[in-house]
Amino acid sequence: MRKNKMVKSLALAGALTLSLSACGSTGSSLGGFGSPYGLVRSGQTINVGSGAMSVTSPREWNRQGGFSFTDVRWVEDWTLNGPYLDGITFVTGLPDNKRLIWQEYKADRQVPRFRSTMTAPEVASLLETLFRVEGGSVEFKTLGLAPRSFLGANGFQFDFEHLDGDEVWRKGRAVGAMIDGKLYMVMLDATRAHYYAQALPDYEAMVRSAVRRK
Repeated sequence: MRKNKMVKSLALAGALTLSLSACGSTGSSLGGFGSPYGLVRSGQTINVGSGAMSVTSPREWNRQGGFSFTDVRWVEDWTLNGPYLDGITFVTGLPDNKRLIWQEYKADRQVPRFRSTMTAPEVASLLETLFRVEGGSVEFKTLGLAPRSFLGANGFQFDFEHLDGDEVWRKGRAVGAMIDGKLYMVMLDATRAHYYAQALPDYEAMVRSAVRRK
């Protein structure tokens, strides 16, 4: 059974080894025959996740497709060079009492459910738990948590780093807001060496382009 794609499984590393060597700066090589990814073209505006938010891509990215029953319909993932190296996650109006990922009911460690009353520090704590429980992070560092406007609302920016079981440091940024009791968020997570800096300008452009669709 396939894990939810929001937190990248280390098992992807071997499967992606061949395709990553072919990935160029446009990120278009993942969209070939049989691939679970579809190409998003430069300048294209896409309705992401549940369709409650749209973003405009500043260059070619690869959009995860083929939703299954293990996916959360409010969450969608994109990658530039492969999910082991970088990824952007869109959360599009996650409702109260829902999780960011799908988990089996009897899972030993459960990721907390989102609550509409959560503050920005509580959302940051939820993300840390997500990476520790499902991402296998053995160390997690908060680099900053500050107010930031998002989708015309008073939101937050959460910067972090985490060391995973594969001994690779990754760096992330989440910009989001609670609107009408639902969570809207765009999160970048990439290897700290090279790939985070490469993807950050695109990420920021997408955050600025984000529009809530009613």
